[in-house]
Amino acid sequence: MNDKTLKVLVIGSGGREHTLVRAIKQSPLAGEVICAPGNAGIESEVRCLPLNIEDVAATVALALAEHVDFVVVGPEVPLALGVVDALEAEGISAYGPKRAGARLEASKAYTKDFLAKYAIPTAGSKTFTDVEPALNYLALHRLPVVIKASGLAAGKGVIIAQTLAEAVAATRSMLEGNLFGTSGHEVVIEEFMDGEEVSLMLMVSGDKYIQLPPSQDHKRVGDGDTGPNTGGMGAYAPATIYTESLRATVVATIIEPTLRGLIAEGIDYRGTLYVGLMLTASGPKVVEFNARFGDPETQVLLPLLETDALALMIDCAKGKLNPQAVSIKSDSAIIVVMAAGGYPGNYNKGDPISIPAHLPAGVHVIHAGTKRNADGTIGTAGGRVLGVTAVAPTLQAAADAAYKACATISWSGAHYRKDIGGRQLKRE
Repeated sequence: MNDKTLKVLVIGSGGREHTLVRAIKQSPLAGEVICAPGNAGIESEVRCLPLNIEDVAATVALALAEHVDFVVVGPEVPLALGVVDALEAEGISAYGPKRAGARLEASKAYTKDFLAKYAIPTAGSKTFTDVEPALNYLALHRLPVVIKASGLAAGKGVIIAQTLAEAVAATRSMLEGNLFGTSGHEVVIEEFMDGEEVSLMLMVSGDKYIQLPPSQDHKRVGDGDTGPNTGGMGAYAPATIYTESLRATVVATIIEPTLRGLIAEGIDYRGTLYVGLMLTASGPKVVEFNARFGDPETQVLLPLLETDALALMIDCAKGKLNPQAVSIKSDSAIIVVMAAGGYPGNYNKGDPISIPAHLPAGVHVIHAGTKRNADGTIGTAGGRVLGVTAVAPTLQAAADAAYKACATISWSGAHYRKDIGGRQLKRE
């Protein structure tokens, strides 16, 4: 590494991190890029090192031992545990909010209080730690109703109950049982919001920010938004339902009040702020905040970024972000997630994956839940195994390219939705 380049460590092992590694490698500022712990796809491109990402001390020790200049934290758990605070205490700059900012994702109860305090539109709700008051509240609540584990639950801690019996069962399973571990020992009971969701990813540096293109995620496992919720079966960007007039409303009623609120709370937020929006009949409302890039949204957003992604993350971390200097491509992007048989329930691991050696221009395979088997083949290791991404001048062209590539990739039990981006394509 020469004096003009940086050694960068990416923390995480999913499709988001594979995408981050690829984007960072393209930067002229990047010298060596390493990842911990990584996956089979990432390790084919950069050096990967073992790491328990929930061990903050081990993460800092690794960064020091590797003489890392800059760390990009992918997942939410290490952020919530304060890994950025610990890294910066050792003089290592990192992209991602400190522990205080990460509470926006780590505690839904905290976030609902924050939204109420700063008059930011969201669903009405109440927080409970005891079963009986929660059940009494449910008995008077309109259906359907949303039951949320307050803590981190890997994107799975939300149950939309259609009946009172379902709501009672969900509440008991969290507060009395151990459905989501300690994350569910505090629950938020929330009114159901009807409308379309939009994922909005901001790169924030204090009072300055940029909006990446709006995207839509597809959470349910089956075509037509059927079946159980997942970590995300695909996404596309830009979502044209997020119009310029809607953007102006969101900036005025959600984004700017949120950033002012963070500053008022003494939080110098530097990193990604994911705003989950519901476009209701009465206007846009906040569904949730995440303190990191979304997965699978990252896989369609970073390829649309014309500006150097690493430079942007460094500028955010150092308080030097210049929003006017950021450029976004005019293309469309899509990701189709290929999942293991049985996902989101129990699924096999170790099934060998067949991927063609050559893919069409603009199409890429992103590894999420993969590992290298003992015989050297790449096999399944998670529920969401691969993401097939495509970038093209139109969403239809991107979808056609991605699905053509999906048909050439196989393993036992592989499945994927056939309608990613379908809602927007019907409108076009």
